[in-house]
This record gives sequence, C-alpha cells and structure tokens, in this order.
Amino acid sequence: MVVHAEIRMVHRGGSKINFREPVITHDSRFLLCAAGESVNVYSTSTEEYVHDLQGHTDLVTGVVLNPSNHLQVYSCSADGTVRLWDFTDAILIKTFIIGYPIYSIYVSEKHGGVVFLVVPMANYKSSELFQLVAVHLPHSGDQEVEARELSAVLCDVSHHPGAASFGREGEYIAAVKGLQLEVFFFKKQKSYRFSLKSGMKKGAKNAFTCVSCHPKEDCIATGHEDGKIRMWRNFNQKKEYTYSTLHWHHGAVNTLCFTPEGTNLLSGGIESVLVHWHYTQENQKDFLPRLGAAITHIAVSPDGSLFCTSHSDNKITIIQSCVKVSAVIQGLVKGDGVWTNLIIDPRSKALVLNGKPGHLQFYSLHHDKQLYNLDIVQQEYIHEEGLDQFEVVKAAFDARGDWLATVEERRKKGAELEINLKLWAYDELTQSFVLNTTVTAPHEDRITAMFFSPSPETTMLVTTSLDGHFKAWLLADHSDANEGFWACDFVGGYHLLKPGCCSFSADGSLLSVGFQEVVTVWSPASWELLTTLSQPPGAIRDLCFGRLSCSKYLLGASTKNQLCCWNLLTCSLEWSTPMDVSLLQTDPLSENIAAFCSQSGSSDLFVFKPSEPRPLYSQKALCTGKVQHAVFAPRDQMLESCEERTQWLNRSQLYFLTQHMDLLTFSTKTEEDRLLASSKQLMVDDSVAVTPFYLLLGKHRGQQLEKQEALTNPMAERTQLPQGSIAIKELLHTPAHVLPSASFLCAMFVRSLLISSSSARFKSGLWLYHSRTLRLVSDMYCQLRDQIISN
Repeated sequence: MVVHAEIRMVHRGGSKINFREPVITHDSRFLLCAAGESVNVYSTSTEEYVHDLQGHTDLVTGVVLNPSNHLQVYSCSADGTVRLWDFTDAILIKTFIIGYPIYSIYVSEKHGGVVFLVVPMANYKSSELFQLVAVHLPHSGDQEVEARELSAVLCDVSHHPGAASFGREGEYIAAVKGLQLEVFFFKKQKSYRFSLKSGMKKGAKNAFTCVSCHPKEDCIATGHEDGKIRMWRNFNQKKEYTYSTLHWHHGAVNTLCFTPEGTNLLSGGIESVLVHWHYTQENQKDFLPRLGAAITHIAVSPDGSLFCTSHSDNKITIIQSCVKVSAVIQGLVKGDGVWTNLIIDPRSKALVLNGKPGHLQFYSLHHDKQLYNLDIVQQEYIHEEGLDQFEVVKAAFDARGDWLATVEERRKKGAELEINLKLWAYDELTQSFVLNTTVTAPHEDRITAMFFSPSPETTMLVTTSLDGHFKAWLLADHSDANEGFWACDFVGGYHLLKPGCCSFSADGSLLSVGFQEVVTVWSPASWELLTTLSQPPGAIRDLCFGRLSCSKYLLGASTKNQLCCWNLLTCSLEWSTPMDVSLLQTDPLSENIAAFCSQSGSSDLFVFKPSEPRPLYSQKALCTGKVQHAVFAPRDQMLESCEERTQWLNRSQLYFLTQHMDLLTFSTKTEEDRLLASSKQLMVDDSVAVTPFYLLLGKHRGQQLEKQEALTNPMAERTQLPQGSIAIKELLHTPAHVLPSASFLCAMFVRSLLISSSSARFKSGLWLYHSRTLRLVSDMYCQLRDQIISN
C-alpha cells in the first residue's frame, strides 16, 4: 500500500508580523515576532531576517521571553501547544501539550516554571468565552510533555493579548473586558472588579481596549475607546479606589506599555504617533509622529534602550529611546483590497501586488521581506475618508521582466471615470522600473483585463474594456527602451459585445477574448478572427490556455457555474462540468491548472490537467469565502516527490489570498523534512554541553579518526582534497562570532594533515608530500580568513 504524502495549508510567506506583540531580547540584538505558523527572528541593527522557529502546526498566538533563561523564548499556538526555544540557534528544546487552543501567553519572573494562558472555557469550546489559566510546566527529560493540569485564575476574559498584564513584579494580574477591570492578587487569592458606566452621555465610549501595569508600584494604566487613559490606584480594596485621566488620542487607545523601570508610559493609536508620558509628571508628554500607520502594539527591550511599535500596515518600527527610528521591518502590506491580482516578477521572482495607496510592492516570498515599493500614481496620497483618489487596479509583466504595464483609475462623483495606462521600462542601472509611456484615457470605460504577449518575437500588450473593444499596444522602437514609445496597433471588437477577459497561448500565437457568452480566437500576427467557440449559457468570466503537452486546450469558466474545455484542433467542446469557478490559474512550468470553486460559503480547490479526467489534487472547504487571487510561484529548488498526489508542487508553489487577506500556500511532508534537515543541529552526546565550539571540535575529531584509519591506504587518501572535508565546510559555514581565533584553527588544521611518523615506508616521500600540503594549507588558511572577515 502506498501512503500518500500529506499536503497541508500553511502561512509560509507574507504572514502578519503585526498579529501579536513583538519581543526584544535582553541584549537588544534580536527582535522576535509571531509570523503565521512560525516565529521570525530579525536583527534590530540591520533589519535583516535571521531565521525562524518552525514547529507549530497552526497560527502562533504569542511569544514571550523565558524569565529564567535570557536565551530562550516560549511560544504558544492555536494548535494547543507551548514550545520552548533556543532562539539564537533556532533549536526546539521542549514541547508542552496543553490540549486547548491558546490565544495569549503571559509569564512573570516571580512565578517560575508557570505560564499563564488564555484558553476557551472548558464547557464552551466553540463560543467566545475565554479564561485565564495557570499551567505548571512539568520537569521531564522528554521533548514532548503533556501539561493538561490547568488552574483557573480569571474567567470570562478577553482573548486579546493586550487585555491582561502583570503588576508590581508579579504580585497581581489585571485584565480588562468591555466596561470591567478585574485585578487578581496571587497572595490573597482574591480578585476585585471595577466597572465603568456606559449609560451616561459622556460614558458611551468608556469601554476598555488595553491595560498595562506599573512594574514597581501599584498603578494600572488602562486605555479606552474614547482615547482616554485612566491611571488606577488604591485598587487593593473595593470602595476606595481612585483614578486619574490622561487624554491626547482622538481615537481609541490601541496599546499601552510601561518602560522597565516604570518612569514612562507609552501609548499608541490610529494617529500613527507614539506618545511618551512621564509617570511622575503626567501632564508632560513627548511625541514621535509620522510613523506611517496606526500603532497596534508597543514593546520595550528589558534594558529600556529600544522600543518597537507594530503597525496596521504589517510593519514593525524599531526606535531608540523614543527619539529616533533606527530600523523598519516591513512585511507584506495588506490594505483594503488587491485589485492588481497576484503577479510574479520574472526578474526577482518577487510577489507583486497593491501596497501602499498608489504603489506596487515587490515582496520576496523566499526571504519573507519587502524588497521595495514602486510609486505608480506619483501623487501625494491624502488620508481622508470619502476623497476620490487614483488607485492602481491592473498590473502585468512581459515574459522577460523588461516591461511593466499598470492601469490607474479614479471616478469622481458626478464625473467621468479617469483612466491612465502606464508602461514602465526596467532600468539596469537603478535596478527598478522607470516610466516610459503614459496613455491618458486608453479606453472609454473600465479596463477589465490586461496581458503581455509571451512571444519573444514581439513586445505586445493587449487590454480589454467595457467600452466593447480590445486594443493591442506595440513598442514603436525595440532598439532603445528609453527612447522608444508605445502606441495602439489594433482595435478589435465583436458584435458590440463587451469583453470581460482575455488570454494568450503559451507561444503567443493565439489570443482568446471572451465577449460575454462568446469566446473568440484571434491571430495576433494578422489580427484575423480565426474562430468562435460555443459553450453553455452564461458569460465567460475567466479564460486560460493549456501549456506544454496540453497546449491544444482552452478552458473557460462561466457565470452559469460551468467549466468548459475546448479542443483547438477540432474547434469543439472537449468536456464540461458544473462548477462555480471563481478563479482559474495556470502553472507556467507544467500542464497543471488550479481551479478555485465556491460552494456553501467556502472555497474548494481542484488541481488537474485538461487532458485527464480526474484531478491530481482536490481539497474541500479550503477557506471561507471566495478565493479571487492566486498565483503559481516557481521554486528556487525543485522538489523530488514521487507521490502522484504531490507532484504538482514539485516545480511551483501555489499561493492564494483569502477574503481576510491571509496569504496561504501548500506544504508537503517532503518539503517540511527538507527544511527540518537544513536547520537541524548536529547530534552530540547528551552528557556534553551543546555549544558551537563543541560542535566544531567534535566534528573535527571525527575527521581526525577517519584520517588515522585511512593511513593504511595513503594513495586513496592523497586524492581527497581538504576542501571537500566536512570539517572544513563546518568551519566555513559557522558564524564568525562563535569561532575560535583563526590562528588556533589554522594550527589545528595543519596538524590534522600531517602523516603519522609510524609509517616508515613512506618516509622517503614525506618531505615532498609535506611541501605540497603546506602550500595547500596556506591557500586554505587565506580562504578561511577571507570567509571569517566577510562574515
């Protein structure tokens, strides 16, 4: 029996790094944040992605430093586990199985060996009722440990991580929800509740949004929907509590955070301004404005030297003591919508889609970072609700990545639609796109589709519009892209019908245009209408040609829930099936086609070849809502899966956007095993401390033993070059900051190459061999030195 490799849906790239509050390490060198099903580690000085902590099988919902070990972090996930990591080496130390989905995690140095989790209430797993529980983590030598003994601390709490906070070095914990503040004292094992009125006119927006407790004193700061901050005191008794009010934010206070010594309080909201309140002088405050987007989380390093803010545009800003922005970690920008669809840049293999208003963002899926933004509209964007401004609605690349076409439009109230078609040429000098041609009003109505011809013989762009025409645009001069310009070469139509979609064949010899219920096939060489194809009733919403061995097929999805496949050799309908297809996507490197179908409020996926009757892969209820944006991204390294069920993922990886703007993809067991093997550390004796220095020397000792055994066959040993040894690879790939001095390594390396004097029969050739070896050692030492310096 053949066991099929499991395919599962994962957040592999473009995850929300602003989903939860980030963490800055004790030495302020690294920043850790939840990113989909993993934890990303970034350098605070260079903004660069260092590595990730992979192991969870569902969304990571919290990351906190281990109070008893500054080199370790806890992470929790909706998969019901808490995992302990060594974040510097990306090593999973232990997994604690809780058994319930976890939404937030809190720790305190006062409560050693205990984590506090927000989980669903035991009797209400499917409801919105949550409780804060304490979990004593058992001491065990096993890597996976069950920790199912939960002690309830507070009931009916918010699952939002900013809704609870430890106070006065862990003496109590405060939680807010709705109009109620609850404080639980661990020593007394007693809680006090404080409520605000909502019936009064001034108290209509008194609802709590966040809480932060002073680390040294009995003071609780709470944020509210009306922009006020309340400072609570004397809350260790029910009746004589007091609070003072601070007010600067005009919108809701999204997050609050005290500095480690409690001298300052930081707040943030939709104003994109970090407010710095002085604790002893509450009327004094400082501001760090123009941070780019609404602040959702604030974190402070344990030594107080660095602040960081998470923003609604999926960005993390690192700030030096509230005075200067030192670094910006930009994730995939997810705005109100994606109108350009998902596109792959042929040059950089980056994902391209709408970014900031009026921009296209180029995002590296491999490194999970934004490469750059391209300003398309080239106008200042005014953040004002109801104001009509230009938006980028279409984008397309040619096959080589030399040209980028964009469409921007703006519809003013009571005025005609404004449309601009722009052609951008790639500039090798600036490594970006430069505007070449702007066509004002290329069509009289909205553009519905736009594609470049894949033919290498011509540079052609085709646009279709609701004005009833499709147009072909040609580059007038091929010799110099900077001097050439684009012009309309052909205008086509069919019986005054409105074209809604179009597609080129893989070689560019055919163009299909869907005119409502009619599919037309044209020859771009002569603009002759070759044929029209019949199909069941319903307007064509999507068209695509087959590729490679299936290039004779043309597929179309109609609004009457039909997926049709035509044979272009016979100009007849090959097959059709009743499916409500919302999106068809072809894999440019294979014959595979992905069809996303809507059914019962969710989306199904079918991957198939047009020439085969059964799908290669199918999955029901992929996600809620319709999937309208997807793309096949070519892999950097081809997979070698032999499973028929997973072969469609060998060359390309399918990415798609859900209605909640989550970027998801598919992962196979083969791929996960490869990723695990690449990050897995060397296995060593459990009785020896695992340090980078030990790993290096331990591997080298093994190589020395092999060399001693190989002395019995010196001729075979002499043919093996030292560059190929595992010890040398280990030296060259180990970070320079954990290596011993180069002089020590060189002496050790030289000794490993010397032949034992006990082999008397080789003494005559010893000097010759040593001279060659020393020359080789000198070359290797220079290579090693240059590698260490470059690192």
